[in-house]
Amino acid sequence: MKLFDEIPAERPATPLLDTLDTPAGLRAMSPAQLSQVADELRAYLLYSVGCSGGHFGAGLGVVELTVALHHALSTPHDRLVWDVGHQAYPHKILTGRREAMLGIRQYGGLAAFPRRAESQFDTFGVGHSSTSISAALGMALAARTRGERRRVCAVIGDGALTAGMAFEALAHAGHVDANLLVVLNDNEMSISENVGGIASYLARILASKPYTTMRENGKRVLSHLPGALELARRTEEHMKGMISPATLFEEMGFNYIGPIDGHDLDALTHALNNMRDLEGPQFLHVKTRKGRGFQPAEADPIGYHAITKLEKRDPAPLAPAQTQQTTPRSDALRPKPRKYCNVFGDWICDMAAADERLIGITPAMREGSDLIRFSQVYPERYFDVAIAEQHAVTMAAGMACEGAKPVVAIYSTFLQRGYDQLIHDAAVQHLDVTFAIDRAGLVGEDGPTHHGSMDLSYLRCVPGMVILAPADEAECRAMLSAAYQHPGPAAVRYPRGTGPGAEIPEHLEPLAIGQAERRRQGQGVALLAFGSLNGPAAEVAERLDASHLNMRSVKPLDRDAVLAAAREHDLLVTLEENVVAGGAGSAVNELLATEGVAVGVLNLGLPDAFVEHGKPGELLAECGLDAAGIETAIRRRLRGG
Repeated sequence: MKLFDEIPAERPATPLLDTLDTPAGLRAMSPAQLSQVADELRAYLLYSVGCSGGHFGAGLGVVELTVALHHALSTPHDRLVWDVGHQAYPHKILTGRREAMLGIRQYGGLAAFPRRAESQFDTFGVGHSSTSISAALGMALAARTRGERRRVCAVIGDGALTAGMAFEALAHAGHVDANLLVVLNDNEMSISENVGGIASYLARILASKPYTTMRENGKRVLSHLPGALELARRTEEHMKGMISPATLFEEMGFNYIGPIDGHDLDALTHALNNMRDLEGPQFLHVKTRKGRGFQPAEADPIGYHAITKLEKRDPAPLAPAQTQQTTPRSDALRPKPRKYCNVFGDWICDMAAADERLIGITPAMREGSDLIRFSQVYPERYFDVAIAEQHAVTMAAGMACEGAKPVVAIYSTFLQRGYDQLIHDAAVQHLDVTFAIDRAGLVGEDGPTHHGSMDLSYLRCVPGMVILAPADEAECRAMLSAAYQHPGPAAVRYPRGTGPGAEIPEHLEPLAIGQAERRRQGQGVALLAFGSLNGPAAEVAERLDASHLNMRSVKPLDRDAVLAAAREHDLLVTLEENVVAGGAGSAVNELLATEGVAVGVLNLGLPDAFVEHGKPGELLAECGLDAAGIETAIRRRLRGG
């Protein structure tokens, strides 16, 4: 295996990889050629992600596995389902999208994850974790129902296997005896320790054709001897259980093989070529290393989970012989804007210092939610429940029953997975759970599976919920304090990235719930802005001499502020980075209808469509939610268009 210590600045030479427009060519290659393809694939992956940015470490770790899978399976006739999709970049390169990889995650380019509309080789669209086994099982059962001979393989990581959905699918697959291959990509982040050369040797024996033939023939012979088949089964089970973590999966009905070295291409092709034709549920456990082949990523797999695009640097200009001391510009002294997740990370540490009842919970989002310092300072009050959003919410509810004050740090898109628990376990019982909802609105390059475009709609209909949306960093801190002090379920939803640069106070004083802020008094038109769209609202208000209200609270709505704006203006324009259907604008409409107030209303928000990937600014402009788009929509309405 070729090792790299830096990302290639120029396109590497990949003569063998360049001949592969589909994976079919892999099936005629020799082991030496497959090894060369793997080296070239890793080099090109490094180069392409350096050009475009994107998910990084997981793909490097499955280069050999991807080559072996496409060598063993007749894709796309055989179905290959990737979980989450972080590790699917090598798959995309091998399936006709090599050059298009240079524009992945960019506006109009390839999607960040497998997507059915993008390629016939992408058998199932993904983005959220732990769905692959369920989807692959559905495909396998559909093929069996139609009498089709089709192999189906799901590739799932050890992190994704922490979710209950994955185990539900495993249990069902064993129950229905489906012809399904599950490949566990264990990159040493959670599942089991490598048990050494004996297990690898046994894995080769267990995957060999002589063994599998003997195993099946032996079953037929022993089936005529009372008790012999059960004795043989137990003997095999105990032999495996002594030297490999097979017991759990065998008990669920799978034939377990492994663990084997996921970077040993010969071992992988040997195992997969033999396992593909076995009947019933099969489980192959491979050990890989995240970031494999790129030494900085191997040393820091979390930091290199994804990288941003590498910018080309011009040579630094030569320094003059003598330089004159200058006074720094005032803007150079100004602190950089803080990311909203950093505002939350500071707040939860400060609030924990003030209130020992606070407990922090996250479903595998410690780094993304900025809980690193909290986990270090308050380890006994920090709980990462892995990819188990449903469990996170119900566990928080249980804690609240005992007088604790849990704070669930979760992305908007992932809270969707814990929605039933939010309703039945937290809200119905009116329990004191605070939801810090990160990545609300359009998150950018990860696309529709990761946009937080619906949380206002799905939260607003829940009785007793408080929902707050900050316009800047200072409001975010104050709203977190308000939600925390509210004696019931409350949510603060804030966007990804930095805010406008507001000065953040150090105190923990709460912002008043249900009170809007009038930021500009104008005439004719009133802009009622919720959360992140207060920035463009301010620009448009100046251009149109309109009023501007920072609404702050989605639920409860500031009734008096809305009714006053309706009395004083001819047109109310609601602005939100959420789908219009059922969102904050709908709340305003409902209030006006209930009060019998007749006034023109224009609801602006995300469209009734799944917004694609791209930079947030590009997507907001596409949706008409930048300042220019908002102004155009208002002027069109005023003209009667």
